[in-house]
Amino acid sequence: MHSRFLANPARLSPLIQSLFPDGTVAAEMREPGDVRLLYPAEAESLGGSVPKRVGEFAAGRLCARRALAEFGIGNFALRVGDGRQPVWPEHMIGSITHTAGLCAAVVAEKRHLAAVGLDSEVVGQVPEEIWPAVCLPEEMGWLATLQDSVRAAGVTLIFSAKEAFYKCQYPLVREWLDFRDVKVELLGGGAATGQFSIDATRRIALADRAVLPLVGRYIFHEEFVSAGIALRAEAS
Repeated sequence: MHSRFLANPARLSPLIQSLFPDGTVAAEMREPGDVRLLYPAEAESLGGSVPKRVGEFAAGRLCARRALAEFGIGNFALRVGDGRQPVWPEHMIGSITHTAGLCAAVVAEKRHLAAVGLDSEVVGQVPEEIWPAVCLPEEMGWLATLQDSVRAAGVTLIFSAKEAFYKCQYPLVREWLDFRDVKVELLGGGAATGQFSIDATRRIALADRAVLPLVGRYIFHEEFVSAGIALRAEAS
């Protein structure tokens, strides 16, 4: 079947949108994307990618396309930038995430937000042997206070929050960060949904554009944890 007869299966996601301020739109998919729905300029960046990567990439572009449509933007090829980040329409910003069983994207107008970062992870999929590389000593200390049954969820939240922060700051300042360059603190306990703060452990470029720490939101849903962080336009 020709791609022009195939509908975009991505759907709007109020749950993912709830991680961000008003003015954002989020969309999600639970299945791999159909490569036939990609625009030629999008597909050309795939090269010889394996099927799993192709499905994730296509799902991300379809989620972004569905969200952009809410702003009246259509037929826009979301190319890959030199840092592997999506190249959004000139007056828009956005972020894409994909993990096993979930892909999502969030977009907003630059006049409202300077940057957004979104990350979703399957709870428990961060191998225990890399926890010390992901977490600072104080974060490991917090994990040690948790019951064994929820410790894996806690480290997945830390991982996801740091990934969301990285995606938020990179398009603005083009700085590569390590997991240990930032620290995460939960605000108000470890409920199924809530807020976290994230601050730098060294001088980073974003400090010239925003007052740190930044505050983000997280939610545990089904087998996933999703984290979102946004930088308001007037703060950058």
